[in-house]
Amino acid sequence: MRLLFCSDPLDVRRTDSAYEVEAAAARELGIDISLINFEALVYDEDAGKAIQRVAPPDHPCMGVFRGWMLTPHRYRHLYEALAERGIELINSPDAYQHCHYLPESYAVIEQHTPRSVWLSASGDVSTDSLMELLRPFGSQPVIVKDFVKSRKHEWNEACFIPSASNREAVERVVGRFMELQGDDLNGGLVFREFIEFEQLTAHSRSGIPLAKEYRLFILDGEPISTTAYWEEGSYDDAAPSNDDFRTVMKSVRSRFFTMDVAQRRSGEWIIVELGDGQVAGLPERADPTAFYQALKEHVMGREAA
Repeated sequence: MRLLFCSDPLDVRRTDSAYEVEAAAARELGIDISLINFEALVYDEDAGKAIQRVAPPDHPCMGVFRGWMLTPHRYRHLYEALAERGIELINSPDAYQHCHYLPESYAVIEQHTPRSVWLSASGDVSTDSLMELLRPFGSQPVIVKDFVKSRKHEWNEACFIPSASNREAVERVVGRFMELQGDDLNGGLVFREFIEFEQLTAHSRSGIPLAKEYRLFILDGEPISTTAYWEEGSYDDAAPSNDDFRTVMKSVRSRFFTMDVAQRRSGEWIIVELGDGQVAGLPERADPTAFYQALKEHVMGREAA
């Protein structure tokens, strides 16, 4: 197995500071590591240059990217460039997109996640088309995001819409969301039913309410890590049961992905969203050594089988 971390933007020989702790934990466990020039991949769109410092393995091997989010087409470029060098990333480009874009995996998690609707968009969208899309929600509150991310830290400004039938509010919040996302808009717009979650505390910087939320890393249908999502607030050791989502875990069309789950005020745990396991952040409360030990044992066990 080869781990591929992003390099420092100013020194391609060093690991990006955001991943130094993870890389150190992996090295201590004897896992092979290479560095990817993320800037060359994203801004120069040069996958060959991005993997220039990745040495070919003696024998073809599995690769796991641990870095910043990539658009599906840039992930495909990375995947194909590494494959030519004898390293096959754990998730195919189709598997990456399946978990990276919420509309792609919504059918798998629909019974366990807030009701959602969406439309593809790359620029301005008419308010009439938005109101028609939102009709099924009536006057319920909703949140807006793109296919990947929300602006949750600009909650009232660019995320939360108090009533889906309030044309002025829809126009204002969506307009601000689109403005803030700019060229970073992924895929289009997603509107999701607003759910009252069990609250931990208010975020110390943005002031948004933090839900009791956990991030699960799933590998080949089995959880290898379950960690409290937020670094703030007391969780009271009330972790979700994996049995609640076992069927979903095995239905997702990806080998390595994340499942974020949160507790409703009623006590029920539901899925917030999925994500590709290679570009999902390891929560602050997670133990990097335990995480990479579990990853190593599972992947290398599969390779040896």
